[in-house]
Amino acid sequence: MHENIKFRQLVEELVSVIPAGRVMTYGQIATICGKPRAARIVGGIAHFGNTDLPWQRVVKKDGSLASGYPGGVNGHKRVLESEGVTFHQMKIVNMQELLWRPKI
Repeated sequence: MHENIKFRQLVEELVSVIPAGRVMTYGQIATICGKPRAARIVGGIAHFGNTDLPWQRVVKKDGSLASGYPGGVNGHKRVLESEGVTFHQMKIVNMQELLWRPKI
């Protein structure tokens, strides 16, 4: 299997199991999927990938949101707020507490 296709599948599998109300970072996902320097590629997969996945649960490492999310950062914020995530000045308040670390 082509390496990029395998990476994309790993990313999508991981994103599909992020629990509601929890988040992961682009870099964290890239590292777990075997390419620690591929955070931007994860962002590209999020932007152009399977829209049925909970991409709203993927955020920047500082707890800020993606402008490429449907509805921009405000749309991203609204959907996370509906899952119980709170914000201050457009950043997740309790980022370290909400950061999901899968058992692998």
